[in-house]
Amino acid sequence: MNREPVGPHRGRAGRWRDQLIALGWLVLVWNLLWGDFSWGNLVGGVLVAGAVLLFFPLPPVSFGGRLRPRALLVFLVRFVGELVSASAHVARIAVQPGCRPRGAIIAVRLRVRTDLNLALTAEAVSLVPGTLIIEVDRDAGVLYVHVLDVRGPQDLTASRERILAVERRVVRAVGSAAEVRQVDTDPVDRGVLP
Repeated sequence: MNREPVGPHRGRAGRWRDQLIALGWLVLVWNLLWGDFSWGNLVGGVLVAGAVLLFFPLPPVSFGGRLRPRALLVFLVRFVGELVSASAHVARIAVQPGCRPRGAIIAVRLRVRTDLNLALTAEAVSLVPGTLIIEVDRDAGVLYVHVLDVRGPQDLTASRERILAVERRVVRAVGSAAEVRQVDTDPVDRGVLP
């Protein structure tokens, strides 16, 4: 995520807004964990979220991007499509007699190295069956990903391109204009490590 110093342009109102957003998310997660939206869970969530934010303050982080509904919809539709396709592929491997799939670990250098992009891309990649994030090198912007059912170098290249396509869709959905230009103009080859 883009970290910007707290200054006169950000002010106290911006910090309070960020804290209220964090409080809201924590209360929502609390209620989802309990599985029941009741007044007791709401009050309990506010108390727990307030304590978390008081005793474990978050660093000042602001969102430097822009939410684009159309690109977000494209991301979600493609994500669901990949989820269904990968689930069917992994299920086929699981029930195929005598199948011994080979896995590989690949390193993929992302083009946009913000914390938000790293986190969202890593989560989207990890949620798809057959891929798992092994490690994230935050400073270099590199994801180390375990991929399933690798038959040759072309599968490794296809996996890298798929991960970079996920990054492109994430950035187009929530990135800044400069980040969108960066993923649209940078060649894919620069995102691949040997």
